[in-house]
Order: sequence, then C-alpha cells, then structure tokens
Amino acid sequence: MLANDRTPGPIGVFDSGYGGLTVLDGIRRLLPEPDYLYLGDNARAPYGTRSFEVVYQFTLQAVRRLFDMGCQLVILGCNTASAKALRTIQQVDLPRLAPDRRVLGIIRPTVEAIGQYTRTGHIGIFGTPGTIRSRSYDIEISKLYPGFVTTGQECPLWVPLVENREFDNPGADYFVEKYIDTLLHRDPLIDTALLGCTHYPLLLRKIRRFMPREVNIVTQGDIVAHSLADYLRRHPEIAARVSRGGSATYLTTESAEKFSEMGSLFLSKDIQAQSITL
Repeated sequence: MLANDRTPGPIGVFDSGYGGLTVLDGIRRLLPEPDYLYLGDNARAPYGTRSFEVVYQFTLQAVRRLFDMGCQLVILGCNTASAKALRTIQQVDLPRLAPDRRVLGIIRPTVEAIGQYTRTGHIGIFGTPGTIRSRSYDIEISKLYPGFVTTGQECPLWVPLVENREFDNPGADYFVEKYIDTLLHRDPLIDTALLGCTHYPLLLRKIRRFMPREVNIVTQGDIVAHSLADYLRRHPEIAARVSRGGSATYLTTESAEKFSEMGSLFLSKDIQAQSITL
C-alpha cells in the first residue's frame, strides 16, 4: 500500500499514447488552475488490439507511477484503458493500494451526456477494435438508456492515419468515408455518432465532410472536462488535494523528442516532454 500521503499534487492523465492529449486539452480549457501530469505509454502503444489482461497490467503500472509522482487523482484519458482496466483498478487495486486516491475513466461521463444529442435513440460508436469488442459503450448506454440502439464500428486504420500524420491528407478520405458508410448502412436511423477514441478529433474535419449533416458528432474532451469539474465540486476532499499552479508536465515511455513533436500537433502549441520507464 502507498503511504497515506494527502499532500496536494497534480491531476494525472494517462493514455496509451497521444490521444489523451485531446482530453487534457478540453480539461485545461475549462479548468486551467490545477497542475497536470500527462503520461503516454507510447513505447507499448497501441493498446486497442491488446488483451484485457495486458491492458489492465499496463494501465495499473502507469497509475502506480502517477501515484508515486504525487497524483491524488488520475484520469484514464484512453477509451481502451477505461474499457479494459478501470473497473478492476477501482474495485480491486485501489482499496489495497491507495484507498484515499481516485482513478476515473472517460466512458461513463460520455455515456451520461450522450442522451442530450439524439432524437432517434440510435447511436453509432466509432472506436478501436479493443473498445468496440469490449462493448463497454453498449453496456453503459443500455444501463442509462434502455431503449437506445447502439452500433459499434471498428476503425483500425484511423489511429495509424493520425499517428503517421496522414489525417489531413487526401489519402485518408477513403478510410474515413468507408467506416462512416459501413456504420450508416448497418443502421440508417443513427442520428448521433460518438468518436470513441481520443485520436479521432484530429480527423474531425474529414468526418464532418463525409457524415450526413443531420448526424450529430460527439467528441469527448469537453464532456470529460465538465464531468471532472462536477466531480471536484461534489468531492471537495479530493479537490483540496489538487495542487493549483496551472502547470502541465508531459511524460512518455518512448522518445521525448518524438512525443514533443507529435504532442505539439495534437495540442496546436509547442510542448516539451520527458522520457520515463514503467
């Protein structure tokens, strides 16, 4: 068990790579005062095709590292980690490892907000193979909205398009249009499409181009930010353990230079990362 240290520390944000930066960006826009510590496990990315057990073990290692670095609260800014690891970490690991600290995901707050976007109750979900096959969104949506119909669409090439910087090039059009057409063919009544991977906002311009105008496209950054703000209001004991200097530190398990370059692309501003090992 970690020492029961309640010294204020940064909010940790974890992702398998770069995608969680879109979540961090949304959070910092709404909540600029806290300090943030971002960790990308780029050396072992992508997580989307890995097994539940492997994703769980990798995510737990990252959470422990962020706790060791002073984080009292960690956000899994990764749909795959939220789908495959969050529940076990919350129910099994936290009680024995750090009962006073918290780990939150991004699936539940996204699902809670999805109802305000749809009129037909037919929801399309774009995601990595791991997220879609976990059916995490389908399960959570059915709990909150039993009458809704969900259709998941695996998009195995969208993350590589982003990470190889092809997301804004004409060559990406085919794969963006292909997955959209496949989804809408499977359920023509879909009026709301969730981008269930934090990389996908970089494809948003192309997705809007090929998606029918009447379909709402939902991204996660703002949703998670408002959910976190609400959580901190409802849990002042956790909010009191968040340091507030407005800083952001970026860590990666791969090349710091590469992460700084790609991270600057995701955030539209220059950043400097540091390399660590897990």
